[in-house]
Amino acid sequence: MEKLAFIFPGQGAQSVGMGKDFYDNYDIAKKLFDEADEVLGYSIKNMCFNGSEDDLKLTANTQPAILIVSVIVSEILKSNGINPDIVGGHSLGEYSALVAADVIDFKDAVLLVHKRGQFMQEAVPVGEGSMAAIIGLDDDTIVSVCNKISADVGAVQAVNFNCPGQTVIAGTTKGVDAAVDELKAAGAKKAVVLPVSAPFHSTLMAPAAKKLAAELDKVAFRDAKFPIAANVNGELETKAEVIKENLITQADHPVKWIACVEAMKNFDADTFIEAGPGKTLCGFNKRIDRKLISLNVEDIESLQKTIEYINK
Repeated sequence: MEKLAFIFPGQGAQSVGMGKDFYDNYDIAKKLFDEADEVLGYSIKNMCFNGSEDDLKLTANTQPAILIVSVIVSEILKSNGINPDIVGGHSLGEYSALVAADVIDFKDAVLLVHKRGQFMQEAVPVGEGSMAAIIGLDDDTIVSVCNKISADVGAVQAVNFNCPGQTVIAGTTKGVDAAVDELKAAGAKKAVVLPVSAPFHSTLMAPAAKKLAAELDKVAFRDAKFPIAANVNGELETKAEVIKENLITQADHPVKWIACVEAMKNFDADTFIEAGPGKTLCGFNKRIDRKLISLNVEDIESLQKTIEYINK
């Protein structure tokens, strides 16, 4: 093994029951869930374990829930002597990466992503913005079509460059719907409108970015213990002030995930552990570079498999 990367998932990976396995078996999981409940003023733990999918899907709940489980996984891996050389996270996952790299405290991160979720939801009224995944079409065509639709119909842009053949667009509902039709006509294999309540990472999130900046000013940032791949440009960063600026920019700018993975590869990371619910980022890795070793940890079973693999 050359170098090890921890990567952290974003919104959409949530499911009722996530984290309970760890809570029942690890003191660190109990501690972090209890701290999160205290910070938020309601039981996110109960929502994760026994809540309704609808409650967990609300952005202001989803974001802290995924972050908590992701940080728990990261801490358990570290307690087993498995430490990253580099980290990255997709959108919300970037905050989990910052906790892993000791840039911000866990409690601060929980409250930040809760507020981030609220700000994103408030930026565009429900029903007026949407997102869609475009499958099997090159980025240049997607960007070109979105530019045309933005000029003629309504704002829409490419916002998540996830992997070759999968790019997500976001904008006004009218703009996204028109772009979906046009992109299918241009040769997209599939265009799927996503079940989300706001057009994340689009320019429509500018009001959220402004409010987030004010919240970030209240939080202490430290230089990272190891490099973090930044969503906004795919560059590796360790300086506290730059990382903070990147988080503000990230709210209303595209996630350049392919560039993030390439930067981690160029740092000689050949083994990636997706820490947190789901296997979405492992799937992206296969499309970015099949030679990468991609493991995931979301429950006790996958944890044991990953520990065995790393220690073999």
